[in-house]
This record gives sequence, C-alpha cells and structure tokens, in this order.
Amino acid sequence: MTVVHDVPKQLFIGGGWQDAESGRTLSVDNPATGEELCRVADASPADGRRAAEAAVAAQAAWAATPPRVRSEILRRAYDIIISRTEDLALLMTLEMGKPLAEARAEVAYGAEFFRWFSEEAVRIDGGMMTAPDGRNRLLVTRQPVGPCLLITPWNFPLAMGTRKIGPAIAAGCTM
Repeated sequence: MTVVHDVPKQLFIGGGWQDAESGRTLSVDNPATGEELCRVADASPADGRRAAEAAVAAQAAWAATPPRVRSEILRRAYDIIISRTEDLALLMTLEMGKPLAEARAEVAYGAEFFRWFSEEAVRIDGGMMTAPDGRNRLLVTRQPVGPCLLITPWNFPLAMGTRKIGPAIAAGCTM
C-alpha cells in the first residue's frame, strides 16, 4: 500500500531523519489482520537524549525566527495536512483500527490546531497593562520558554501531536 510506504520510518532529530542509535526497529501491525504494515525506528533513551540535545542546540536560532515566519510555517503545515486528508485517514485506519470516517474527522480537527496557532503566532508580542496598584503601567513581553518535551496519547495520533506542536512552534520553542 503506497500510503504506508511513503511514511518516514526513521526518527526526526536535529532537522533530519535518522535511524535509532541501536539500529533496532519495531513492527507496526494492522490490528484487523495482524499483517505487518512496516517497521519503524525503535527509539531508546539515548535517542531521546540526542533529540533533547538537538532541541537545546537549535533553541536560540528558532526563538529568533520572526513570528510571521513561524506563522507561515504553521499555515503551510495546515495546508499540507488538509491536502493529504485521505492518505492520513487511511494510515490511521490501517495502523490503529480507527474507523475511516473518524480518522478523516481527526485529520480536520488536528490540522485546525496548526491553522489556529498560525494566526496566534503573529499576536505573541505582549503589550502594556495596568499594574495591580492602578497607578503604574507594566510592559509585558513574551518570550519562548525553551525546548519542550511533548508526550501524547496513542488514540489521537495526529490531533494530540498538532495540539502540542502548534503552540510550541508559534511561541518559538523547539521540541
């Protein structure tokens, strides 16, 4: 099935696809048939450390990326997800047994997080506010908090990922 063969099987670390440090892979099976769909890299704690180190190394440059550019990246991601709705829905159905109609709905729902945060990214500047004493004004600035660790459940593979990735990208945080 082409949609399965088009999916990257490696780990995305430091801006590129890489094998697991151990070289190990794990099977992704169709729960309806037991058929092996593909094998993917089996990440270890060492791979997690490599990913965290790469996120730390990239943080300063990513935080300096203008909000408009981050917004455009998120919007392009939204457009790509929507254009691949059928492929992504089929992939979810094959690998986890989710009904196709529900998978299509998740694609739309998940993509929406990227669209939403693409619009929020350009409003991240901060502003002036009245101090609690009512006599002074405070300048509020917003800055990225730094690298983020994103943990998601398996049951909404696209939507829970985009729900966490979107705000991190919009805010200027690496993952």
